[in-house]
Amino acid sequence: MTALQRPVGLRFWLIALAALACMATTASLGRWQLSRAAEKEALQAALDKRGRMPAIDGASLFASASPAATAADAEPLVHRVALLEGRWLPAHTVFLDNRQMQGRPGFFVLTPLQLSAPGGGVVLVQRGWAPRNFQDRTQLPQIQTPADANVRVEGRVAASPSRLYEFQGADSVQGSSRIRQNLDLAAFRTETGLALANLTVLQTDAASDGLQRDWPVVGAGVDKHYGYAFQWFGLCGLIALLYVWFQLVRRFICPRSQPAA
Repeated sequence: MTALQRPVGLRFWLIALAALACMATTASLGRWQLSRAAEKEALQAALDKRGRMPAIDGASLFASASPAATAADAEPLVHRVALLEGRWLPAHTVFLDNRQMQGRPGFFVLTPLQLSAPGGGVVLVQRGWAPRNFQDRTQLPQIQTPADANVRVEGRVAASPSRLYEFQGADSVQGSSRIRQNLDLAAFRTETGLALANLTVLQTDAASDGLQRDWPVVGAGVDKHYGYAFQWFGLCGLIALLYVWFQLVRRFICPRSQPAA
């Protein structure tokens, strides 16, 4: 009996079925990652378009992202360039702990800005990063914040600061209301009584006031989806190659020589 005439059993068909199922699954996951990459490319194009739009002033920003505005109303402003003029409210400065810049842990410093535009309003500005004192974790960095002078802030409209994991009820460190792990805009609005906008501004001026502003570049993360797609399609091809070699070539075309009787 030749190799091509050799009968196949249940084990052969089970392996074939398993290989086909794995190939179909990995190929489907690869196509899904490509579709996600296409979505992220469209999102990146929208972000780039917003970044090229004319800068928005404080009055327009607060009108679109007032405390009464919904998240859907304010979202189209995110990532737009903003030019604000107003007066700092240093009494309400908050230091977000365990934040990194260039791999160094420290604080993100946030200060409300009372807009000088007609209608008033307050915008919370993410002013930059400052190192912390690891010998005394309650010591605040020295930040220059002129309280009585009008300042001009250039930045990028952003959502609320990202949240880090925290234990329940641990909204401050060592009992200090200024050092916090996270900050919720709605709760901070109630706490301070300020008419805070529903968006923040990430300050992008040159480093000043004792703060660094090397913010990460805004990106939608398209490349990682292409990388995942390559891995899934590569795994699909590997399964096909192994199946063909061990189940077809080695079994029917180039079978191992049988020992002599």
